[in-house]
Amino acid sequence: THHQLCFLYCNGLMDHIYVCQNMTTCSTWYKTPTHFSGTLDAFVKITRHEGLRSLWSGLPPTLVMAVPATVIYFTCYDQLRDFLRYGMGYQGTHVPLIAGGLARLGAVTVISPLELVRTKMQSRQLSYSELRVCIRSAVAQNGWLSLWRGWGPTVLRDVPFSALYWFNYELVKAELCDRYRRPQASFAVSFTAGAVSGAIAAVMTLPFDVVKTHRQIQLGEMDTLGAPLKKPSSTWHIMKNIWSEVGYRGLFAGLSPRVIKVAPACAVMISTYEFGKAFFHKRNEEQRQRGA
Repeated sequence: THHQLCFLYCNGLMDHIYVCQNMTTCSTWYKTPTHFSGTLDAFVKITRHEGLRSLWSGLPPTLVMAVPATVIYFTCYDQLRDFLRYGMGYQGTHVPLIAGGLARLGAVTVISPLELVRTKMQSRQLSYSELRVCIRSAVAQNGWLSLWRGWGPTVLRDVPFSALYWFNYELVKAELCDRYRRPQASFAVSFTAGAVSGAIAAVMTLPFDVVKTHRQIQLGEMDTLGAPLKKPSSTWHIMKNIWSEVGYRGLFAGLSPRVIKVAPACAVMISTYEFGKAFFHKRNEEQRQRGA
């Protein structure tokens, strides 16, 4: 039989699937019969059995999708925020809320088909001509919307996350700048604001993340069994089932690992992004002065 393994990576603001085939080194740690009691225990055992480098397994293909996706997302947010503030004349805390939600909506819509194509290429090692035939067949059977499979639950989780993240980030950043009397956010201020806002958004949108995981499991089981693609359960239906079976705690399963993963990732991303913007802005200003 031919088996494939899917590994899900998250950079704090969006997920990326890395598909490994059988007999590859990236699946070695997965096959190891090791049980983890928690996040810290997993770090220790994986490092002990497979070495420190295994914690970064699958990084190159993840970066191939993560870098352009993040560039689109952050750039869209900046442009939308400035357009709403200076182009439309809107002021107030609702501006980052709207800009963050719209930026994520656009990024998810653009990236979803590309993510599907990349996953198919990794899982079956298809050439470009074979990939074209595969996509045509999928479109012929299920329509063009099949390229955006999983778009709904992804939007329900990521758009509120993005709106809450930028809303809280701008508030915390402004508060810290006022407290320390800084005209612009320093690296430390951006890092702190990113971690706080990321943690808040992660907690508040966790139920949608749980639903998305359940939806992925359903679709994965249908693909594995070779069953015809039927319409998966709705988000509301999955939530009701979880609530009836486990209670409200089921909707917040994995709270600690999600916060531990998302908060530092958001902090690193936004502080690096802000540092890069400040660096190139300063460099451009210096070049203008020299030219003048």
